[in-house]
Amino acid sequence: MGSEKKIYKNKVYDAERSLYGLRDADVEDCVFAGPADGESVLKECQRFDVKGCRFSLRYPLWHAKDFSLTSSSMDELTRAALWYDERGQIENCDLSGIKALRECREISLKDCRIVSPEFGWKCDGIELRDSEITAEYLFLDSKNIKISGIKMKGKYSFQYTENVLIEDSDLDTKDAFWHSKNVTVKNCRVAGEYPAWFSDGLTLIDCDISGTQPFCYCRNLTLINCRMSGTDLAFEYSDVNADIIGRVESVKNPRSGIITLDEVGEIITEAHVEPCCGKVVLRR
Repeated sequence: MGSEKKIYKNKVYDAERSLYGLRDADVEDCVFAGPADGESVLKECQRFDVKGCRFSLRYPLWHAKDFSLTSSSMDELTRAALWYDERGQIENCDLSGIKALRECREISLKDCRIVSPEFGWKCDGIELRDSEITAEYLFLDSKNIKISGIKMKGKYSFQYTENVLIEDSDLDTKDAFWHSKNVTVKNCRVAGEYPAWFSDGLTLIDCDISGTQPFCYCRNLTLINCRMSGTDLAFEYSDVNADIIGRVESVKNPRSGIITLDEVGEIITEAHVEPCCGKVVLRR
């Protein structure tokens, strides 16, 4: 028979590695903060559940495995909170420290409020649902990502990502999806500037897209039943097949493919340095 889980409840910890190497335990209603300002309070822990706790110390959960973090908060002093972790579930949490998630595998997040520059770098197998997130560089160089029901604000999101599915979300971002591979975006609002340059295998379905100079230097770009507003100088040097509802302000030098739309302000076919054979077709 296995041993019973240890319970740590209503405690205050501020020493270095306070609960280092914890195994098979519940940590409830504890505070990780104080004058000792210790780092790595839950480092190298396995098979543990954290609930209702407050964190204000650096590097609290590194190399953690098989864990849950529920109804807890990490303030702006909680730098680099979750690194090198595996198989974790995070629900109803506030994550406010810089670089909150990095080089982690098989982590799910639900009903969270996240304010963290450089969130989710070099991760594999992340699921993010029903959450709000502000991050300048979101999921840089990560792969196998599933996202649904999020509201995000950022600048350089999803760059160098691979195998990503985003559904039913509001994406307010600037240079999104640069150099990404095999990304699908469904039923989303995508607002920003210069999205998806140098991407390969990007597909957008039933999306509302706005912002200047979208989708340049793309390969295998597909738009299905999308709307575009304020989008000028679109599709330069891209291989694209697009079905667009409504108007595009201007299309410039598509490299190949067919762009079908209802109205276009201008088709620019001059001053290109490589062959551009893409066609623009007005729907009648």
